[in-house]
Amino acid sequence: MHGSAKTTTERAVSAMNSIDISYRLYRLPPMRRTLALAAALTLAAAAALSGCGDDNDNEAAGGGTLRIGYQRFGGLSLVKARGDAPGVTWSLFESGPALTEAIKAGAIDIGQTGEAPPIFAAAAKTPFKIAAVGAPSPQSEAVLVKKSRGFKTFADLKGKTIALNKGSNVHWLLVRLLETNHLTLNDVNVKYLKPAEGRPAFDNDQVDAWIIWDPYFALAEKPDVQILADATGVANNREYILVAQDAADKKTEQIKSFLTTYEKTTAWGIAHPDERAAVLAPELKIDEPTTKRALARAAQPIAPLTDEIGTELQGIADGFTKLELIPTSIDARSLIDIRFAGAAQ
Repeated sequence: MHGSAKTTTERAVSAMNSIDISYRLYRLPPMRRTLALAAALTLAAAAALSGCGDDNDNEAAGGGTLRIGYQRFGGLSLVKARGDAPGVTWSLFESGPALTEAIKAGAIDIGQTGEAPPIFAAAAKTPFKIAAVGAPSPQSEAVLVKKSRGFKTFADLKGKTIALNKGSNVHWLLVRLLETNHLTLNDVNVKYLKPAEGRPAFDNDQVDAWIIWDPYFALAEKPDVQILADATGVANNREYILVAQDAADKKTEQIKSFLTTYEKTTAWGIAHPDERAAVLAPELKIDEPTTKRALARAAQPIAPLTDEIGTELQGIADGFTKLELIPTSIDARSLIDIRFAGAAQ
């Protein structure tokens, strides 16, 4: 086997992302969902094996194409949908934790996450830096419940089952909501489910509440669904742009150029909300009205990459450490890479 580990990982990631799992599987009946997931895993394994012997596809962090990991929302999705960064490669991820795993594996150079994934990634010794950050977007993540259950406040979920994606932005929202309502993790039953698993569990009343972010949030908004709480007043819910350490050191100028494009595209989208929705709806594979509703609360401008961002992240890290949700304390302030300050502002 002559292909490198990075090439193998990249092929597997690309194959898995091509399945569009998070937007398709939850609509399938259980048997078809199982078969589809098995097919996706088989495809990923086959793609990984096909990397053997193909050294030409191995892009070292020090040169070649800039490799971008994105989720189906946020500024990076708009850059991709508009074609504003020709010459880069794109890999789709269902959530921030999956994306940080790709950074750790050396499969991507840049990725977009919420505020909790950087903390879990740092605790897992993933080598990365933070190169840009968005303004707060607290209304774009929420606790959803069925109206028929009669819940009035988050405190009513004591003793109930709450689904969320472990290590994602909503994990921090849960921590803060528990603290605000004088509850602890022992007061609720947390069920860790990825978005593709959380939606059917919520729809079928297998959980009492689902904490989720846009656009999954917007997709789940139905007449029988109630927003019990969002992050307003308890969590900022920012978008973070992470850069693999090797890429930060060896592709510095390429990354700075990309971040400038990212900022310009984000600003264009905020200034042209109707056009933005029209461009993003096909990329998101959801209808335009739902896209508009989600973007109205989620899309935010780029914020200055300052020491205050490091302090904010440190507070999140300390919170997770105190609850023993990460195995060790981390220095979150050291994650901020001042070389990129101003590149996306």
